Amino acid sequence: MKLKAVCAAAGTLFACHAFAQSSVTLSGLIDGGVSYVSNQGGKSVVKFDDGIEVPNLLKIDGKEDLGGGLKAVFDLTNQFELGSGSFMPGQSLFGRNAYVGLDDDHYGRVTLGNQYDFMTDSLFFGFNDAAFYAQGIYDFRNGPFAKLALPNNPTGAFDWDRMAGERVQNSVKYLSPTFSGFSAGAMYGFGNVAGSIGAGNAQSFGLNYVNGPFGANAAYTLTKTDVSGVQDSVRNWGVGAHYHFDHLITTVLFTTVRNNLNGAAVWEAEVGAAYSFNNSPWLVSGVYSYMKGNDVVDNNHAHQLTAELQYNFSKRTNVYAAAVYQRTNAGGNAQINDVMVASSSPSQFIGRIGLQTRF
Repeated sequence: MKLKAVCAAAGTLFACHAFAQSSVTLSGLIDGGVSYVSNQGGKSVVKFDDGIEVPNLLKIDGKEDLGGGLKAVFDLTNQFELGSGSFMPGQSLFGRNAYVGLDDDHYGRVTLGNQYDFMTDSLFFGFNDAAFYAQGIYDFRNGPFAKLALPNNPTGAFDWDRMAGERVQNSVKYLSPTFSGFSAGAMYGFGNVAGSIGAGNAQSFGLNYVNGPFGANAAYTLTKTDVSGVQDSVRNWGVGAHYHFDHLITTVLFTTVRNNLNGAAVWEAEVGAAYSFNNSPWLVSGVYSYMKGNDVVDNNHAHQLTAELQYNFSKRTNVYAAAVYQRTNAGGNAQINDVMVASSSPSQFIGRIGLQTRF
């Protein structure tokens, strides 16, 4: 009766509907802690740092059952800094994700908006990146590759393989249903440049396979930019796989980047594992990765080791202690991802204690 009364009062200004079999969910992730960085521009620092193990997210998502296996879906996700409470990235309200779409059991899923490409969707959310269980953003790729000079990039090489959740704006994305374990996806991002369809656009593709505890994925992304009149394009591709034993997760990953403007290129190979003790709240994980650049980035290379010990109070909340170490060739300056100032030497170490919860 109250709903009918409100609709009657609204008259012709609003259309009121009672939505059956629909849902809207509020959820989020929060991570905070203290990190020690051994060398940041020549000096050590102890600092509060947040959004490391997981990004700080506030998410509103929902779906409406339209019948016959068809659903309307949406996602609005805000990323924020716990230390200051400010929005990120770009100080925008829903800069992490903002899309609407249709999801059909038989024909697949189409979404439109600001959303992850398949380097993130297929490789990371396909559980092939050890950063998923070991130190999050510190374990993503950076290294002594500032000469990559990626456009709109804070260090020139921050998250150079796009696995930490880089997005494509103004995009249309399709993901097929799963057939015999296989699924595939394609994405196109419109550049919205008058007089040129191709300027500033993006393309991304993913191929996925899951069979019980085993999964394998491949992805490709090409993005084009125009920075102060300079046209550039960056190409990424990668492959990965994982296997889940009873208490052990193992992952392997190979990713690449190439900046077509200056010819700079880097590849990396990574292996990782996480082990949960039987009937115990403890989880231990470790990762090794090797990154190698071409002559444009001075043939620099880097080894990176990550280790983490995690104690789970519940399915939602845990505390952890972690260490990340990167060692480059002589003449290279180590730079672990998310440290915005490189080391003044070939080595950099981070030790961290943190708390993470989700709701």
